[in-house]
Amino acid sequence: MSKVILLQRLSTLPMRHLQQAIGSLGDLWRTPLASMMTILVLGISLTLPTTLHLFVKNAEKITQQWHSASEITLFLKLSTSAKSAKNLLQKLQLYPEISKVSYISAEQALTEFKLLSGFGQALDYLENNPLPATILVTPTKRSSQADVVKNLLSKLEKHREVEQGKLDLDWLTRLEAMAKLLQDIVISLAFLLCLSVVLIIGNTIRLAILDQKDAIAVMKLVGATDAFIQRPFLYAGVWYGICGGIFAIIAETILAQYLTASLNKLTYLYHSDFVLQGLGFVESLWLLAFSIILGLIGSYISVRQHIRGIEPTTD
Repeated sequence: MSKVILLQRLSTLPMRHLQQAIGSLGDLWRTPLASMMTILVLGISLTLPTTLHLFVKNAEKITQQWHSASEITLFLKLSTSAKSAKNLLQKLQLYPEISKVSYISAEQALTEFKLLSGFGQALDYLENNPLPATILVTPTKRSSQADVVKNLLSKLEKHREVEQGKLDLDWLTRLEAMAKLLQDIVISLAFLLCLSVVLIIGNTIRLAILDQKDAIAVMKLVGATDAFIQRPFLYAGVWYGICGGIFAIIAETILAQYLTASLNKLTYLYHSDFVLQGLGFVESLWLLAFSIILGLIGSYISVRQHIRGIEPTTD
């Protein structure tokens, strides 16, 4: 008999949850102004870290292009023959860390220097060409990080034909440090804003509990369990999370479209094909799920703290 009762309770449990979920949504609908204000605050609080995430996401895309454009310049010894330079060029092309190599002969270097320096006539009096042949090495994207490029430079300088290698590591190091600082700032602000979401939902649920304090006391008096009483408030937190997440997704989409129009004007002036990346479908789902979790956490903390303290009186 007890097994039959247990099965009946289990079979009706989803229906009870559905009824309480719909009932909690109805409670929000009956107070549209207060509910809308809470949803707007939650949506804006979620939009801010999402916007910062998109900023970091697009900044990383730009920095990857800068990394791929970094080059190592190898100055060959003056005694290096054209045949030895060609053999070295073939060796460098076999390096897995290298994407492209270009050879500039001493004659080409002198010609370019005459054109750029303005000392063309003075250089004609030189008996020998003082400029060495050079090889420009472009690392692969995977090898464009500052530490990896530094190790690659040390490896290339060991070739006997190379007199000196040059790479400006300072700007790469500064760029990576700035990107890391930006990520830390985004994480810190996102944590604070998410904490504010939890507190806002918790305070909203607390006010709803206090508003129904007498009804909760009566329900306990007739034998209702804390779990049964807590469920509508937990679902209310979930609904707040869903509505706040949807608002944040819509606001972020509108903001991305607005910024794209302004960015296109700027990129057109610089002849760039950079396109602002907005939230993807998977990222939107993650944002919605995260918003629901925050709403559930805020409501759970509030109901666990306040509903237990409400007890029926026998006066």
